[in-house]
Amino acid sequence: MFFILIREWLWAPFTNYRLFHNFTKQDFFVQFTGSIGGFLWLFLTPLIHIIIYSFVFAYIFQLRAVEGFGEIAFVIFMMIGYLPWFAFAEAIGKSTGLLIEKAPLITKVMFPVQILPFVGSTVPYMTHAIGFGLLLVYLAFQGYLNWLWFWLPIIFFLQFLFTLGLVAILSALSVFLRDLQQLVALGITVWFFLTPIIYPITMIQDEAVQAWFLLNPMHSFVNLYREIVLRGELPLAHLQIIIPVSLLSYFFGGWLFMKIKNAFGDVL
Repeated sequence: MFFILIREWLWAPFTNYRLFHNFTKQDFFVQFTGSIGGFLWLFLTPLIHIIIYSFVFAYIFQLRAVEGFGEIAFVIFMMIGYLPWFAFAEAIGKSTGLLIEKAPLITKVMFPVQILPFVGSTVPYMTHAIGFGLLLVYLAFQGYLNWLWFWLPIIFFLQFLFTLGLVAILSALSVFLRDLQQLVALGITVWFFLTPIIYPITMIQDEAVQAWFLLNPMHSFVNLYREIVLRGELPLAHLQIIIPVSLLSYFFGGWLFMKIKNAFGDVL
């Protein structure tokens, strides 16, 4: 039974490709339908957040450069971690309403509900990959390009799998536990400040406390992006963390979702 459920989960976006494609296309473009700014919001939203955090930390707290990263501007250091985080946070934030919003469809139509976590994770990653890609293009012209950049799509994909597993778990459990919507929103905020995005890990003087950050997979993802792009190094310790964590999240989340999906119609 376990392997049957995992197989159905693995092949869900392929066996239902047309439905997956249409839902993804619809959810991607609906973000800009009726909006005056249209696709400009793809760039304006993260840009506004970056300007705010840059002003607070670079000018108020005077964090001009980051220890261990040479003379790189703090805003660049922050953006490399912030843009991938933004994709993760948006997917997780929307996960609790993913199935509830599609309740009429799930309860009235024979529908492969397992494609919804894929759609809910793909759209934020498509959206914010554009901004991250533009940042990388800029840094490439600034002379930071190196052969380790070939690892970036792999790491981004592993982060997507990690996110997809969590989206599957949270979207499934939210059908039965509606309070998860508030808990997840609060959890994302706490998780953000526990991940060295708007501050370097070197600001924490206690090495024992720094070691605890290794329990946070997003710290490893963010650190990998920064080390590869800004220093041309691949920290294997972080790579050894994200590979099993991403696969575990993806497979366990998929198994749990497939295990309880038949009960969604009764509750919704």
